[in-house]
Amino acid sequence: MRGSYTTGPDWRSVLRILFLSHYFPPEVNAPASRTHEHARRWVADGHEVTVITGVPNHPRGEVFPGYENRLLQEENVDGIRVLRTWMYLTPNQGFLRRIANYVLFLLTATLASFRAERPDVVVATSPQFFCGLAGMIVSRLKRRPFVLEVRDLWPDSIVQLGQLRNPRIIRALEALETLLYRSAVAIVVNTGAFREHLVARGVPPERIELVYNGIDPALFHPREPDAELLRQHALERRFVVTYMGTLGLAHGLSTILEAAVDLQDRPRVQFVLIGDGAERDRLEQEVRERRLENVKILGLRPRAEVPGWIASSDLLLVTLRDLPVFRTVIPSKLFEFVAQERPVVLAAPKGEIRALVEEADVGLVIEPEQPEALARAVRRIMDEPEEARARARRGLEWVRAGFLRDDQARRMADFLARSAGCAP
Repeated sequence: MRGSYTTGPDWRSVLRILFLSHYFPPEVNAPASRTHEHARRWVADGHEVTVITGVPNHPRGEVFPGYENRLLQEENVDGIRVLRTWMYLTPNQGFLRRIANYVLFLLTATLASFRAERPDVVVATSPQFFCGLAGMIVSRLKRRPFVLEVRDLWPDSIVQLGQLRNPRIIRALEALETLLYRSAVAIVVNTGAFREHLVARGVPPERIELVYNGIDPALFHPREPDAELLRQHALERRFVVTYMGTLGLAHGLSTILEAAVDLQDRPRVQFVLIGDGAERDRLEQEVRERRLENVKILGLRPRAEVPGWIASSDLLLVTLRDLPVFRTVIPSKLFEFVAQERPVVLAAPKGEIRALVEEADVGLVIEPEQPEALARAVRRIMDEPEEARARARRGLEWVRAGFLRDDQARRMADFLARSAGCAP
């Protein structure tokens, strides 16, 4: 053990963290943001962090400007040493191509680990477990403890979404899941339901740490609408209802289009979908065919634009399909929306996220995949703005009280230090 370990802003540089993540900025999905924001906090507190990730290309399978798909490239991001590997480029759709992408990242990430110094702890994050398997292999090569971060119940999620039906492959992935749980000295989860799942799978509770997602209050805070952003997209004087995130199979986005049909009698209402994913082409085609002029699909926007879009939206949507696996998840964007004191509609099955929102009364909760319920919710918020503002005010207080990213990052670092044997 090098030095001593204490929590709080006076930490000394005692912990070397090697973190494997399939996604990292400038990619803008939840795993990329969580990994970056945690690692940035750890570096600011004096820890040494190396992230192994791929060349940025998600979700279109197209390399981001300024990067090349080379065997290995290195950069410094906010003090984080980032090793980027070659990737098999494929859109985020098609099961076999995605599996090939995952498996090849396992191989390239393992090779890239030889460029990293021997750490105190190796961390790998889901949602896909091939990244976890890479972390397990690297930890054995480095002879250091392995910590798994579980952000999704994989393969349950892809099975319930209908992306995987072959029973042999399912059994193989379940065996991989069990192997990772048993190989990790400790596991980090971001919902209480995930903890319950792991305990049911035989993981001792003391090996599990709950670290919620959270917000950076310097970035996500109440602010005025971005008039220039609204002008650029012809949204002035419109009631802007925004869905922001992955345009994927998990979110029941056809519900939004059906609600848009229902709300054509409210000409001020404009739905805006920001993001990309496996469903984007289909959604764009449906918008064209049905001539839904009250729906705009803007595609992927830079992370830096996100606060401006939140502030410029009159209502933000968090939607999930009505499947058992989504009773366990807590979409991180919810925290960002309420941190900016904006009205939110949550359309989700009964589960952890719904219980949190209902208990704190920080959003309007409706049943998932029900267009009529969504249309009614939009009308209600338009017609009863003070009720919506009151929920938004409670949301700001709620997220500031318990979901600050720095607090969650330090909680995770403390757990990593204990798991690595660096804590007293």
